[in-house]
Amino acid sequence: MSNRTSIRDKLTGVFAPICTPFGPDDEVDYAALADNIRKMNASGLTGHFSLGTNGEYKTLSESESLKVLETVVKNASDDMVIMAGSGAESTRLTIEITKAVADVGAELASILMPHFFAKRMTDDVMASYILDVADASPIPVVLYNNPSVAAGVTMRRALMERVAEHPNVVGVKDSSKETYQENLAAAGDNFFVMAGSAGYFLDLLKQGGTGGILSLANAFPSVCAEMYQLYSSGKIDEAEALNARLVTLNKQVSGTFGVAGVKAAMDIAGFVGGSPRKPLFGLSDQERADLRAVLEDSGFLS
Repeated sequence: MSNRTSIRDKLTGVFAPICTPFGPDDEVDYAALADNIRKMNASGLTGHFSLGTNGEYKTLSESESLKVLETVVKNASDDMVIMAGSGAESTRLTIEITKAVADVGAELASILMPHFFAKRMTDDVMASYILDVADASPIPVVLYNNPSVAAGVTMRRALMERVAEHPNVVGVKDSSKETYQENLAAAGDNFFVMAGSAGYFLDLLKQGGTGGILSLANAFPSVCAEMYQLYSSGKIDEAEALNARLVTLNKQVSGTFGVAGVKAAMDIAGFVGGSPRKPLFGLSDQERADLRAVLEDSGFLS
């Protein structure tokens, strides 16, 4: 359990959406994961977000998921906030998973909207899902808006305002550049908005957001944390300059290659990323060479 007491403090700053490393046999490399977490602990991050999109949680079995989270919890330093993805296609299963991740040590649960029956996911259905999970959850719930991986299911301001009054619904990670600005209107004393991309992280902070869960923080956690610290300490010009470099790099890494690019960048930056789990492919030799050149040009490699 982190030493941050308020929800606002827990959702302030930068989280890394932890990637799950896989070995050549497609098995989870728990030792590499533990090593990654220990290296990230001293980087200035607020916390680790396990079992999200970059963690390829949809490819993990239930037992693998809990062991991944357990590895993160055991190797995280005491000051790190642990958030875990627990969304599933049914309310019942989401509640079961949320209770399980809380038992393992997650302080916050993040739920992606069900989307197998995307056409039926109205605001009424989503509100019912969110509120039922929040009622049953032993830990605060952070919503996860990411239409790109949820068959287009999108959470908008009207829904945010309906559920934000629930005392156990404490915020949203918005990974949609089309909706984060309108969803910021739902922010308040007990509901906080976080960016799901470095592409608009600084803009979100300027408009009242509190933090970001940034894929680039897997490879460059200190740099992402530094950008937040510059902004929060009033060094706006320096924050703007560093942000411009991060936005450009984000487009060239995750924007171009997705999770495979993030994991390859981790390898190049001294972490263990490896390849995505099959059937996804990792980067080709040429793509990896091109990415290395991009990272070297960024000036972020030590």
